[in-house]
Amino acid sequence: MRVPMLAGALAFLLLSVSLPISAQAFKPAAKSGDPGGWTAPKTADGQPDLQGVWSNLVDTPLERPEGLGAKEFYTPEEKVQREARRAQAARPRQAEPGTVADVHYDLGQFGLDRSHSKSAVSTRTSLIAGPEGKIPALLPAAQKRQADRVAAIRGHQFDGPEYRGLSERCITWPNEGPPMLSPGYNSNLQIVQGPGYVAILQEMIHDVRVIPLDGRPHATSAIRQWFGDSRGHWEGNTLVVDTTNFSGRFPFYGSSDQLHVVERFTRTAEDAILYQFTVEDPATWAKPWSAEVPWVKIEGPVFEYACQEGNYGMANVLSGARAAEKEAAAK
Repeated sequence: MRVPMLAGALAFLLLSVSLPISAQAFKPAAKSGDPGGWTAPKTADGQPDLQGVWSNLVDTPLERPEGLGAKEFYTPEEKVQREARRAQAARPRQAEPGTVADVHYDLGQFGLDRSHSKSAVSTRTSLIAGPEGKIPALLPAAQKRQADRVAAIRGHQFDGPEYRGLSERCITWPNEGPPMLSPGYNSNLQIVQGPGYVAILQEMIHDVRVIPLDGRPHATSAIRQWFGDSRGHWEGNTLVVDTTNFSGRFPFYGSSDQLHVVERFTRTAEDAILYQFTVEDPATWAKPWSAEVPWVKIEGPVFEYACQEGNYGMANVLSGARAAEKEAAAK
């Protein structure tokens, strides 16, 4: 069920939630470019205005495809050719005479087809910036950590909800970040600002990040949270958000609780935001890595993604496992 989110709920969170910055600043992932004389609007209290409903859907992969080497950008001609090939590949194949056509699910029935969503245009070959265009390899300790996680679950996948994925349990989704990347559909966010705060609402899965801008320090390291502990400040027209204190229980590409994320939000046009982030984790990668994602403004509204822990899908999975066990025991 999807129903419009109430603006009042977001406003309440913005004004009432107060969370306990490091002054460390990261350079942008790449130059944001000259907005061509366009002047960014200001809020009533004089801050750069990032408010509105935005889509972070983009057709650029996170990592650079093989064979492109250090090529960071397509030419305009290459971009057109690439989009044409993708459109051709997306068309359902016709069945040969005397055969049965492939099963094709009509995602448009649910408004999930990519053609129904507005997406930003980018000539980047990968969202990850730099000559490699790839996530750095996991350190040996991180590889072991990953293997241990898999081993702890193996053979217990259907024992109970605690062994199922957090997204399946509707607790959190990777796109909520930080860093925030498109989930592939429902790739919509709403930004609301008030004196001393910025709030970011995700349509998928409906959580709100409330980011204080008053210079308060991060919470003590003993406090760990799903989305970490975010603190923001302005550098000119760019909102810089520093996040630490992750729990480590929902790793970002294998990260640990030492994950550190710095995000940069720069409004470059009336309908565009350049979102950049740098991540580092000395327990996971040998060096930091950065990416940038163009956002495009959409009309909205943001709808509620009504995914709740204990949803019927979870009940079906577990009851199915119990039925299979009962049948096996009877044999």
